[in-house]
Amino acid sequence: MSKIKSHSKILITGADGFIGSHLCEYLVSLNYNVKAFVYYNSFGSWGWLDNVYKNLPLNLEIVMGDIRDPHSVEIAMRDCSSVIHLASLIGIPFSYNSPDLYLQTNVQGTLNLLQAARKLKISKFIHTSTSEVYGTAKYVPIDEKHPLHAQSPYAASKIAADQMVNSFYKSFELPTITLRPFNTFGPRQSARAIIPTIITQLLTNSPLIKLGSTLPTRNYNFVLDTIRAFEFALKSEVGFGEVFNVGSNFEISVGELVKIVLELTGKEISIKEDIDRLRPLNSEVMQLSADSSKILKTLNWYPYYSGLDGFRKGLMETITWFTKSENIDKYKTKRYNI
Repeated sequence: MSKIKSHSKILITGADGFIGSHLCEYLVSLNYNVKAFVYYNSFGSWGWLDNVYKNLPLNLEIVMGDIRDPHSVEIAMRDCSSVIHLASLIGIPFSYNSPDLYLQTNVQGTLNLLQAARKLKISKFIHTSTSEVYGTAKYVPIDEKHPLHAQSPYAASKIAADQMVNSFYKSFELPTITLRPFNTFGPRQSARAIIPTIITQLLTNSPLIKLGSTLPTRNYNFVLDTIRAFEFALKSEVGFGEVFNVGSNFEISVGELVKIVLELTGKEISIKEDIDRLRPLNSEVMQLSADSSKILKTLNWYPYYSGLDGFRKGLMETITWFTKSENIDKYKTKRYNI
């Protein structure tokens, strides 16, 4: 097992999304050959890659398909040496409505990729997990030995996908690495997430901000730090069969987060608890605080945007992006997105 060379072709699933589009841009800028696997749709849309493709070099290839279809997955993977698997249904509230879709996409879709990777003898399979698999912290900071506890259908589907990846490493010696990012934020993030929810409501001059509970605490990663973790996993010659937390070592409550955003934007506004945005009582994850010492020690990754200062810097870059009309106009700011 060895690190991936820049001339090798990397298949990135979920390349049309928030993190995936940033990762494609980043890796092609480092001269990696990237094949972006985007979700097939009748509009021919490449998601966020529509906005950045014209500025990218020729070492980016885009293919459309669906990870729930094993045939299109295998075809896309045939000339690749490695896979970074990001494609997933991630909205927690939507998982209450449609858990079947989460099983089909997050579990069966992952299995389809693993089967193709095994058949084609892929040299590295990097899987994306989520801090939601831990549930509310039983101790902090949370390390990779923390019990897994699904408090939503989304979290349950990701635990199942993680275990499927682990089983392919142990049963078939498929060279896997699982990255478990804590809450990632930055430009292009869906308004389903808390930080874009706050910013978009502020920038549209709403008389108040509608939120769910302001009590939960999270460890937020700026998107550049998250995609750098994938780069470090690509370059690594160790860590196979392992899970690595990716966290900024800074924890903050939703309520304190709002105060910082208001300070950075110079706005004063009231907060209203919206019952439609509240998770079921036993489903809300109250605390997620990362112990990222393992990825530092094993893969040599560390966050650029660490601590309170790094968090504020990432927030300012995110706010600046949203203030541009060509960006915020892509959001339905007056609707609650589940």
